[in-house]
Parts: sequence; C-alpha cells; structure tokens
Amino acid sequence: MTGFARSEGADKRASWVWEARSVNARGLDVRCKLPGGLERLEGQSREAVAARVKRGAVSISLAVARQAGEGALRINQPMLDELLRLKSALGDAVDPAPPRLEALVGVRGLIETVEEEPDETEEAAREAALLASLAEALNAMAAMRLEEGARMAAVIEGHLAELSDLAAQAGKTAALQPAAIKARLAEQVKALVEAEPTLPEERLVQEAALLAAKADVAEELDRLAAHIAASRDLMADDEPVGRRLDFLCQELNREANTLCAKSSDLELTGIGLALKAAVERLREQVQNVE
Repeated sequence: MTGFARSEGADKRASWVWEARSVNARGLDVRCKLPGGLERLEGQSREAVAARVKRGAVSISLAVARQAGEGALRINQPMLDELLRLKSALGDAVDPAPPRLEALVGVRGLIETVEEEPDETEEAAREAALLASLAEALNAMAAMRLEEGARMAAVIEGHLAELSDLAAQAGKTAALQPAAIKARLAEQVKALVEAEPTLPEERLVQEAALLAAKADVAEELDRLAAHIAASRDLMADDEPVGRRLDFLCQELNREANTLCAKSSDLELTGIGLALKAAVERLREQVQNVE
C-alpha cells in the first residue's frame, strides 16, 4: 500500500526534515538515507518502520540544516600567513600599506565557522528529538495507508462477491443436475462398451466410477465457497492479512483450474474461465494489501 508523510523539527543548533514514503511490495523492504554523522540512527529507524509496516517498500530520508549564526568564527591562520608572505614577495608591485580587514574578510576560506562539539547530554537529546520526529512522519504515513486500505477493502469485497456469484451459477448449471449427470454417464459407459465389447464387468465398473468422479465437481465448488468465506474472515481481521490472502488466491485459482479440467459442458467451462479471470483480478488487488 502507498503512503507519504513528512515531519519537521529543530533545536538550538539545527533544523531537520524527515520524509517517509511507501509503495507496494511482496515483503518488507526498508531503505534509509541519513546524513553523515547520523548513520548510527539507522538501526532504530528501521525498527520504527517495522513496528508500523509489515509489507511494502518503505523509504525514509533525513535532511539536517545547521541553524544560521550557530558556531564560532576562526581565522584560517595558515592561509593568512601565506597571503602575507605573497604580499611581501611581491614587494613594490602591490600597495605597501598593510592589508585592510574588509579586504581580508572577503577572501574565501580565510574566515571559518567552527561548530562547537555538543556534549553527550545535548547529543542524546537531539537524537531523541530526531526519532520523535521520525515517529510523527511514520504515524502519518501509516494513517494514509489505512485510509487506502479501507478503500481497497470495498474493492476486494466486490471481487469476492463476484466469485461467490460465479460459484453459485456453476452449481446451478444444467450440466451438474442429477439427471444430466446420469444421462451423460450412461452415454459414456455405452460408448466404452461399444469400443471394448469384451471389457470385464469389474473393469467396466471401475471405468464408470472414474467417469462419475470426473463429472462431479461438487468438491471443487465446496472448496471455492470455503476459500471465499475464509477470505472474508481475513478481511475482518485487524492484523496484516496480505500474505494469507495471497495464499487463498492461489487456492481459489487451483479450484477454478480443476473445475475447468473436469467440465465437459460449454456453459460450465465458461463459468470456470470467468472464475479464473475473477481470481486474477482479486489477486492483483491482494498484492497491494498489507
């Protein structure tokens, strides 16, 4: 499922922005992009994602900017010494007056900003603030995913209703009525006897039983109904159900395939093919479910 969120924070030394986004994936894939010096937060960041997301490709990034005016100014003494040496070496070719301060300040790199190293207490407070901001972004992203999930639930229920309707139609086809099954079996046995007049009675009974079993798709229809009911039960669960729904889609497809393989009736075969198409549409949506 997809989602995006950002959060901002600041302390007296820096400001920061977290961004979190997720897209569909079969499993959980977390990618972190942290600035230099804060790589130590990656483990906790991944744990924070895993606590909220079980399935999806999640990317989180952190941008940190130092507060303007923060840090002490320092003269780059080696550079100043080199400038004065060059002036002396040039002699009368340049103005003999001492260099003016405003001219020196304009030399890039001569004046440096040195950030004071924070103490352990301040560093711990900043890390806690950073992780709190990350939690805000992840919570907002998770809320967006939940909203999408609610919309998808209605779509998936529509697909399950379609499957249930098709399974009911299959059970009502003329080809599955007792009289039709009996008549078709009688024709098949007659054709078998005509093809093998000397067929032993025991073998005839076995062949008739095989033909009858092939004509009976009641077991497949029962399993279809059971898988549809199980899918609806999962949709009512508050826990992540994407992978379990994915498994049920495989089982639904298996039963639809078997129904088509057993069918000797055009109407029933058409319903079986419609079932396969409906299962595929359901499976495509289930791939997006956590």
